[in-house]
Amino acid sequence: MTSNLLAQLETAQQALEPDFKALRQALAALKRASKLAAEERLDAIAMQKALVKLQEADALVDDEALHRATTAFAETTQQALDALAFDFARDLKASFENRGLTVEGRPPTLVVGDLVLRIDSAARKAQWFYGKEPLTRPLPLSLHAIIKAYDQQYKAIVLREIDVAAFVGELYDAWNQLIAARSRRPAGGRINIIEVYSKVVLNRQSKRFWNAPSRKTFKDYERPFFVRDMVLAQAAPVVHRDGRAYHLRLGVATKNQASNPQRSVWLPKSPLDGDYYADLTFEAV
Repeated sequence: MTSNLLAQLETAQQALEPDFKALRQALAALKRASKLAAEERLDAIAMQKALVKLQEADALVDDEALHRATTAFAETTQQALDALAFDFARDLKASFENRGLTVEGRPPTLVVGDLVLRIDSAARKAQWFYGKEPLTRPLPLSLHAIIKAYDQQYKAIVLREIDVAAFVGELYDAWNQLIAARSRRPAGGRINIIEVYSKVVLNRQSKRFWNAPSRKTFKDYERPFFVRDMVLAQAAPVVHRDGRAYHLRLGVATKNQASNPQRSVWLPKSPLDGDYYADLTFEAV
């Protein structure tokens, strides 16, 4: 009789224990959230961490009051994160304006000249882009770090100088080589733009690389530079070969191609406006 009773009690305990743990987790999360909500100045980052715990507890406990509290805390946390982004953007704008530069847009997207800064307030990070191409890793929301990175990328991308005629010639040579390697000429002579980019990279390698291929001997040509060079090439998209002129033509990408960075590139007309292109060809003029 005693052993049977003990078994029943242990079974009941085992059945209730998960609920007890979930309730204890929920209470701890609610206490932490309440403490943060009571502060005079909301700490967005601390609230975000507390929200994760609260949402985890909410998923384990079927309680309407907890659901409502979690939803309300999530909304307030998002408002605090938005405020954090706006405060940072305000300070960043002031810093750039002190240097004679204009900051346009509003969080999470700011524009400084030809470069775009995308802010992730939840992660307390921001990242510089040229068009759709990331120029930096996600950086801490530090004015010094963000401005330093801008200076580096402005010099590397915006002030980049190339021999446009020579670059268009490289494109033509890569395109022509890819055409020759095919058993049948593609319609319109169109070759995927990423394939041409890859061929240009290979054509730039030195004899040292081909004699002993390695990371040390590889000459990199980063994609953001290729995108910038393609933009610069639009100023004079003509190459001369064997007494004839050939005009560079770009083919706009389809929706499926645009969603795949291995099949297309986005060339900016302005920091936030541009088009996806999937292929290129050269036409005799």
